[in-house]
Amino acid sequence: MSTPPLAASGMAPGPFAGPQAQQAAREVNTASLCRIGQETVQDIVYRTMEIFQLLRNMQLPNGVTYHTGTYQDRLTKLQDHLRQLSILFRKLRLVYDKCNENCGGMDPIPVEQLIPYVEEDGSKNDDRTGPPRFATEERREIAEVNKKLKQKNQQLKQIMDQLRNLIWDINAMLAMRN
Repeated sequence: MSTPPLAASGMAPGPFAGPQAQQAAREVNTASLCRIGQETVQDIVYRTMEIFQLLRNMQLPNGVTYHTGTYQDRLTKLQDHLRQLSILFRKLRLVYDKCNENCGGMDPIPVEQLIPYVEEDGSKNDDRTGPPRFATEERREIAEVNKKLKQKNQQLKQIMDQLRNLIWDINAMLAMRN
């Protein structure tokens, strides 16, 4: 694990640190907590991959003789990784609890209100107080528009076929006249 910045700079944390530094350390905003949580999850994944790598390289005690020193070394590494993993999970739980504590007073906003949509006149609706349009309603409207579009395409195809037949007849009459 990395050392805290105060220890790295030569200043000892504790009673000698200023009251502003102690207050800032206590008042961590939710975004930085989320960043710390993300880094902790990445550390957990990395440690877990290392544990699986160690387990894959470790030989099972099936009667085959192997170096006990190597086995003990790998076993010590495995126990260390498991201890570190346990610490990381406790840290993640603390970050999770602190985030929930910080966000406890917030009113949840429905997901439907977070997504802006385009109305029929082409203007965006950013009014968060209006009733939300649900995906099923929009899907139904799209299906109706597609149905009307197919009907119009069928009508246009019939008109083109009639025009083609008319032009064919006109050309046939002109050819017979000559």
